[in-house]
Amino acid sequence: MFLLIFLSIFNFKFSICRAQLNTDRITAIGRNALYFEDYILSIQYFNQVINLKPYLSEPYFYRAIAKIQLEDYQGALRDCNAAIERNPFSPGCYYARGYIYLQLNELAKAEADYSEALVFSPENRTYMLLRADTRAQMKQYDAALEDIEQLLRREPQSASVWSEKGRICILKSDTLAALEAFEQAAKYDKTNPAVWSALGVTNLMLEREDEAYVQLTQAINLGSKWAGDYINRGIIHYRRNNYRGALNDYNEAVKIAPRDADCYYNRGIMRQEVGDYNNALADLNTAISLKPDRTEMRYQRGLVEMQLKQWKEAVSDMDSLIARYPYFLPAYYVAAQASSQQGKTKAAYLYRQKAQDLEQRKEEIQAQQAAQPNTDLLIADAQPQKKDHRKEFSSSTAQNQQDLPEEEQKYDSQTRGTVQKRHQDVVNEPSIVLSYYTQDRSLRRTNYYHPLVDRLNKREVLPAALKFTSQELTLTAEMVDFHFSEIRRLTQLMDEKEDVTLYLARAIEFAIIKDYTSAVEDCTKALLVADKEIEPVVVFCRAIWRARMTDADNELILRDYNHVLGLQPDFTFAIYNKANILCAQRNYTEAIHCYTQAIEQDADFAEAYFNRGLTYIYTGENEKGLLDLSKAGELGIYQAYNLIARFK
Repeated sequence: MFLLIFLSIFNFKFSICRAQLNTDRITAIGRNALYFEDYILSIQYFNQVINLKPYLSEPYFYRAIAKIQLEDYQGALRDCNAAIERNPFSPGCYYARGYIYLQLNELAKAEADYSEALVFSPENRTYMLLRADTRAQMKQYDAALEDIEQLLRREPQSASVWSEKGRICILKSDTLAALEAFEQAAKYDKTNPAVWSALGVTNLMLEREDEAYVQLTQAINLGSKWAGDYINRGIIHYRRNNYRGALNDYNEAVKIAPRDADCYYNRGIMRQEVGDYNNALADLNTAISLKPDRTEMRYQRGLVEMQLKQWKEAVSDMDSLIARYPYFLPAYYVAAQASSQQGKTKAAYLYRQKAQDLEQRKEEIQAQQAAQPNTDLLIADAQPQKKDHRKEFSSSTAQNQQDLPEEEQKYDSQTRGTVQKRHQDVVNEPSIVLSYYTQDRSLRRTNYYHPLVDRLNKREVLPAALKFTSQELTLTAEMVDFHFSEIRRLTQLMDEKEDVTLYLARAIEFAIIKDYTSAVEDCTKALLVADKEIEPVVVFCRAIWRARMTDADNELILRDYNHVLGLQPDFTFAIYNKANILCAQRNYTEAIHCYTQAIEQDADFAEAYFNRGLTYIYTGENEKGLLDLSKAGELGIYQAYNLIARFK
């Protein structure tokens, strides 16, 4: 509640004392919100600074950081570009933009930005590590290792840098060099389970199982919560015929990572080995459902299905495998045997004949290096090194900003943190309506104003001031009773005189209690005696309430909105509502045209950006849609960030 009061006071002061605002103070509050993970609110503060001083670089940079936290990379990219245009000498801006390009998989641009950041800050460890990581992803392993060696000359005892060197060596297929690097990392950081995990995996790849077992056990004893450590130790148990130990490790891996297909796949193979075919089949079914593109898993499932005499299913799995790996001979022989068991002798013959033909061409196929599936146990990766630097952005850009008054550190839990992870339904923002009631909309930048309604309110002929809103308030039973009594009162007054404002007032009361038929009827009566100034408002209301009737007629609704726009072409909300009707009719081209018109009249129309963004996505224009959703999020519709994260 305090936040709402604070924002109201802030907005009031802003409207009266715009020139006197301390933009440094607003920036500090925004950075404080950024530090405390209130990204949505921080964006609103930086918006205020940008509106006041658009020539400053910092607010664009900070707003980009907030958008990075929300995974709105396109929106963050635009802000980073704006920040660099205003100050091309800030390493932090290039660092942030490089990170964005990395997330967008534009590796060359990311590498160039990290290099630019290092020009201005050549000693920065984070910039160098990120450039090395980017170069490794570009398969420029030698260049990546040059960066790492440069860091090691400065920090020869840094376990994290040695670990990064080991990771790059693994990517380069230099396993021995990787082992040496991980051993150095363990020398300088003996209590880090990730280091022991990396050592264990590397030794397992080198088939040094004794060393791998000790190191994986060390990682687990140090508190590892990485399922891969249990999977890999389970593989060693399996190879040593210690099935109980393997089962215990696989069970633990499943507890830690119930969505990891490798856990179920390896456990399924182990259960198959001991003859527990039903449970093996259940595990393999789960693994394949989690990773349906991993066709090679179907081979092991086919073998289990053969044991359970599920011949048809076995043939189906072998066919799927053959379609992807046409030179994998064992699949043909299994399919032949399963077909024979079904009495399909011709099919069995054809499978065997194909296998024999391939057998005769074995040398030719090997020379072509034809792809073969890995149907053995799957070695899991080591514990991942930290790659998500979003938190570093928040803390570094907002450091030393905790000295603000305590009350300025309280935020709305609904809009705090990584809101993009909170599921939102893919539905348009509702139409804008006129009502006496509205929920708080302090974050939204839409201009909920039109002079026609303002002049009507100044007449003071209605019980309360009408407000534009897309977020109507839910009424209590007491409020509903009050509006029923208002209907009775207005009806008595109408017996004495026929007046447009009385009809409109009663129509509003009917609409509040959801009697839309009566509301529409009163609007129609009001139009018989309405003057030209109030007529657009009455027709606008009638269109809204017609849309809410159970037998809504879209053509009548569109006719009303067109009538309003004929009288008042700048009635932005009529254009927006018309677009919503067109969108509901799947007339997406016209809907986009209307949303665009609404945005041209109000560049801060958050709901129009949101709905146009979704409409673009409906039509397959995802890039345009994501840009609009980004703008909607910037303008206060925080739900847009979940959709950005899902559609990107």
